[in-house]
Amino acid sequence: MSLYDEGHTIAGWTGFGVAAVGGCAVGLGVCAVSLPLIVGGLVLAAVSVPVTWVLHLAGWGKPPGVRPRGQWPLRVRDAQARQGHTGCLSCRLAGRGRGAAEVTVPAAPRDGESIPLTSAVE
Repeated sequence: MSLYDEGHTIAGWTGFGVAAVGGCAVGLGVCAVSLPLIVGGLVLAAVSVPVTWVLHLAGWGKPPGVRPRGQWPLRVRDAQARQGHTGCLSCRLAGRGRGAAEVTVPAAPRDGESIPLTSAVE
């Protein structure tokens, strides 16, 4: 079994369910030649994205990558959601988790200063 356990969350399954119902409505609308059913299905499919995002930010989604086995069950809420997950696009879009992802860039050397080639102290 994989250690990643991706998508086995309340947020993932709820988003999938809403999108699947929207996709079925679009398909039914195409077969029935019903523009309101097609538009309604497309709206429902589009709503699945913010629904999944909000649930992820509320702690019902989990970060990408390897997680301990104790966090695998579907009903386990993620305690790190408030701080944001490192490398998570959803958390970055919400303004969370920037502290761990920030990279410090050294200042440019002034005129006449030399650029150190190593960070080792002699």
